[in-house]
Amino acid sequence: MKKLSAWVYLLVSLSFVSCSSTRKSVTGGKDNGKLDLVFVQVNDVYEIAPLEDGKVGGMARVASLKKQYKEQNPNTFLVMAGDFLSPSVYNSLKYQGKRIRGAQMVEAMNTAGMDIAIFGNHEFDINESELQERINESIFQWVSSNSFQKKDNVVKSFVKTTTAGAVPIPDTYIMNLTDADGTKANVGFIGLTLPFNKASYVAYADPFSMADTLYARLKNSCDAVVAITHQAMEDDILLAQRLPGLAVIIGGHEHDRRFQKVGDVYITKAHANARSAYIIKMRINTRKHRLTVKPSLQVIDASIPMEPATDLVVKKWTDIADKNYASLGFDAKKIVLQKGDPLDGRETEIRSGETNFTGMIVKGMQLAAPLADVAIINAGAIRVDDILPMPVTQYDMIRSMPFGGAITEVDMKGSLLIKVLETGIKNRGIGGFLHYNEDLVNDNSTHQWLLKGKVIGAAKTYRVAMLDFLMTGGEANMDFLTAKNPDVVKVYPAITDVADPRSDIRLAIIRYMETL
Repeated sequence: MKKLSAWVYLLVSLSFVSCSSTRKSVTGGKDNGKLDLVFVQVNDVYEIAPLEDGKVGGMARVASLKKQYKEQNPNTFLVMAGDFLSPSVYNSLKYQGKRIRGAQMVEAMNTAGMDIAIFGNHEFDINESELQERINESIFQWVSSNSFQKKDNVVKSFVKTTTAGAVPIPDTYIMNLTDADGTKANVGFIGLTLPFNKASYVAYADPFSMADTLYARLKNSCDAVVAITHQAMEDDILLAQRLPGLAVIIGGHEHDRRFQKVGDVYITKAHANARSAYIIKMRINTRKHRLTVKPSLQVIDASIPMEPATDLVVKKWTDIADKNYASLGFDAKKIVLQKGDPLDGRETEIRSGETNFTGMIVKGMQLAAPLADVAIINAGAIRVDDILPMPVTQYDMIRSMPFGGAITEVDMKGSLLIKVLETGIKNRGIGGFLHYNEDLVNDNSTHQWLLKGKVIGAAKTYRVAMLDFLMTGGEANMDFLTAKNPDVVKVYPAITDVADPRSDIRLAIIRYMETL
């Protein structure tokens, strides 16, 4: 880590670009020394098309929203605060012989007029070559202050490669702005990503240390410094406390709306899937060196029209997706549940306790793997972050669990099973929180785990059905859960036949719902 830190600080020193050349004092004329700008912020957007039968969200509406504000103020910028390439229903689909892997989102963002974006942790879900393709296809500006590419033990900036050559993604970005009366102002950007996804091709520097260093470099030569972040709210709060001179923190990661003011620094996070956007209006007074920030939440619903060009892109990819689902064994438009209570897939609920939706998922796994003693799923596999009203379609299941994944069956010692379950409890509040069958309980009085009323024996072997991702050791605090663990007795062969619901957990859930 010391080598990485030294390299990063050298990169900062070499790559920093001063704003001072464009920061001029007012000399008279029409220039009133005040410049207004607008940020239209979205974050955690996995769906390019509107949701709830077209009533909410949609990238075409986001494009229309930016267009409306840009007509009022040319200094209007559309910002994506991370998580847009993954997770997505498109990531399991193919187009022209290749996995789509976020191509639909990049094309929609390009057409919508995206100006600036940062990496979210889920950008690193796709493999290195796929991410490189998406970066190359983008026409918007990326900023990455603490996430770097690791290749052959060499750490360097990610790059965008076009016909003009390869250009490193900068650790800071500077907008040199001018308004109608000639006022000039400079806005610097820092882009921070939580160091959660441990993809082999990514290296992280500490986000706080990098923010401290880069802000110190920018603050005296820029009129405002904006942090675009993809990290937990508590970390954004700490960032605001450490750097009280930031203009605003434009954040993402939680999926539900978050808003807080720490000192003079606003922290804004819109609803996931473009159900809302934050409109951040900023006035820079270059004469008095003052900054005014006014954020407001804009609900994105049917009152906002579809921007035609972006809507065409959305329809193109929707048609491609519809043709793909059948090859995976899905009939996207088919209703699987006609009546009943809405299914609760909100992250605030499923990452801390059971809901009717998580209960159905576990029962679907049990039906698909009847020989298993235990069925386990991590809450992070459920990404819809919403309440699904009736009727529920197969597409709702596809988008609820865009990662998909096979159900893997494993024989393991009770000692390992207990360790997994205990870790799931410790992961309350994050994606590593676990859901399992109703007859598996933790006895609070004895602090023992009971299966069908009997204590789980440490030396006894249990057959466990789980999402294949869990056996990679990639879930939070579960790096021990791999086939190499000595307490794993047997890993059963993977199922790939789409006729078998174990081949894709979404098929298993659909089969179960169809029995109700």
